Amino acid sequence: MRPRRYLQLDVFADRPGAGNPLGVVLDAADLDTAAMQAFAAWTRLSETIFFLPPTSAEADYRIRIFTPRRELPFAGHPSIGAAWAALETGLAPETGALVQECEAGLLPVRVEGRGAERLVRLRAPAARPQPVSAPVHDLLAAVLARLPLGPLPAALWNNGPAWWLVELADADAVRALAPDLPAIDALSRASGAIGLAVFGQTAANQKCALAVRAFCPADDIPEDPVTGSANAAIGAMLHAAGRFPDPHGRYIASQGRELGRDGQVTVELDAAGDIWIGGQVQAVIAGSATW
Repeated sequence: MRPRRYLQLDVFADRPGAGNPLGVVLDAADLDTAAMQAFAAWTRLSETIFFLPPTSAEADYRIRIFTPRRELPFAGHPSIGAAWAALETGLAPETGALVQECEAGLLPVRVEGRGAERLVRLRAPAARPQPVSAPVHDLLAAVLARLPLGPLPAALWNNGPAWWLVELADADAVRALAPDLPAIDALSRASGAIGLAVFGQTAANQKCALAVRAFCPADDIPEDPVTGSANAAIGAMLHAAGRFPDPHGRYIASQGRELGRDGQVTVELDAAGDIWIGGQVQAVIAGSATW
């Protein structure tokens, strides 16, 4: 065993203590999958990333992403945090455009500014609705029972991980929700989803257009503080329904307030119809880990 550079970051955060915590192992080239999964389980953070040498000449860096229970091909806050960490530690050049390699492929990154003020945006993998079986519909009905639902029907969308997306009547309904975690756990396991995300519109003229919450009990994460992949999937779902919240193609989602984390995710729709997610990153811990 040897010391490895280790960071803990708050992602989608304008200050330390906000956003979603992320574990970052910078020197992971000699770790196998089992060792990475064991370390991610030990941190008990919603995700931990591991930097590895790229396998593509187009990539500036490569990461693998793990929850406490599984590897993910893509996740939002690990990807935003990875770009920030790669720049801060010299693993990638200080430039306004990077390419991340992960299990979901090569993803373009845009960067503005430096340090704690740096804004990182990343193009999420394309999100698509997924078919589900009749037994899964029964489990979904159990989750949705007595919820104040919004106009869009609940659906399973996949942009690397699969998310159940549920629109509620408004932002107040999202913030007041007391989720049925056992029912969400059963639904997630039966459908291969990482969890369920609810969203609702805020009142007009507020800074944040949507309130969002995400629940992942099947991955030992009762509620995720701030979730980039779910927000990207919600943006894609709204675009497909002709209901993207901003005519200029950009809005901010609020997530994590109920956990005291109060994160903000920028969601953008580009001319090609792709969804970009973005936010700030704050460094909280810098040191080494022996694993």
